[in-house]
Amino acid sequence: MRSTSRTETFPAHTPAASQVFTTLLSHGPLARLEAARLAGLSPAAVTKAVRPLIEAGYLVEDAGGEPRAALGRPANPVRVDGGRALFLGIKVTGDEVIGVLTDLCCRIRLARRLPLSDRTPRAVLADTAALVRQLRFEAEDFGAPLLGLGVAVSGDVDRAEGVVRYSPFLEWRDVPLAELAATVTGLPATVDNDVRALTIAEQWFGAGAGLSDFALVTVGAGIGCGLVVHGRVVAGAPGVAGAIGHGAVAPAGPPCHCGNRGCVEAIAGEAAIVARMRQVTGRQVDDVTASVALAHQDVDGAREVYARAGEAIGRGIATVANLLGPQRVIISGEGLAAYDLFAEQIRVSFTAAAFGSAARCDVQTRPLPFEEWARGAAAAAIQSFITSTPANGPGRG
Repeated sequence: MRSTSRTETFPAHTPAASQVFTTLLSHGPLARLEAARLAGLSPAAVTKAVRPLIEAGYLVEDAGGEPRAALGRPANPVRVDGGRALFLGIKVTGDEVIGVLTDLCCRIRLARRLPLSDRTPRAVLADTAALVRQLRFEAEDFGAPLLGLGVAVSGDVDRAEGVVRYSPFLEWRDVPLAELAATVTGLPATVDNDVRALTIAEQWFGAGAGLSDFALVTVGAGIGCGLVVHGRVVAGAPGVAGAIGHGAVAPAGPPCHCGNRGCVEAIAGEAAIVARMRQVTGRQVDDVTASVALAHQDVDGAREVYARAGEAIGRGIATVANLLGPQRVIISGEGLAAYDLFAEQIRVSFTAAAFGSAARCDVQTRPLPFEEWARGAAAAAIQSFITSTPANGPGRG
């Protein structure tokens, strides 16, 4: 059998159906009564939502349960049929595009990378289209329709409009990326901020599963933060909620590309660390790998650069904890390669700045390769498919 790309709509576009499907996606298989409890819906509402999804093949009722529940409803566990559909996820960095093919349960089936030929929108779109073609070709034997594409990039991304308002690392402004991606690939496209997309995947399947309130903080080229409040990923009215990288923690600190001074990112972002390392050590430092090496070699002043970065990150995390009171803060990102150099400073700074019980927030690290970020983009595409969140595609606005 061969995979195909076609226009297909979710059979039950109601809030209840989306809620039930998402609950089964992250917690299933579940009996209907348990799904109702976790989704916060009545058993009758769950039964009504499940029926068309089973008929369309998106859900499967497993045999082996009790014939009937106490209220006369089937008690067999219901689960998402992951093989029913395929989705693509693309993560764009400053140097490469990382692509994954996932099933409907967002399990990675294929993963590939391509170096970027250039950072211009035209070049990134061409490289993205080439990677999509490669994944499509390799996916031909999966025997399921390809229903959507998710693209994740850093910066200020308006998902509802499908527009990258500003991406500092790509140097993009007001790029209608969802529309352009749909045009070059022929697939309905969802575009989201990369950290927010990763947060969706962590909420459904990762360290945030089962939590109503948590934050995902990423350290690396930039400092990002995804927020889940009362079970929902928060984007904010302009789509930039969680931008802790641009929270000022040292008003007299170094200038930031956003125009302010002393932002977390201006102290703890990779470019800031490299620049500071050159200044402190007097050596030619080309990249963050060289910076880490100097710190591990105990070159004079090198460890202090990371201590300063850790203090800034800890203060940023404390701000999130004080404002939102999350159950957990997850730290991830490529910057974790240097975590041993600033972990203690993050802990001390966070504890000092967190107020009251916020200091007892569970803070944990979770190293995630960029393939997982691409999986987050696929999760955003799946979310768009099951909730009718605006996405661009052939013939759509």
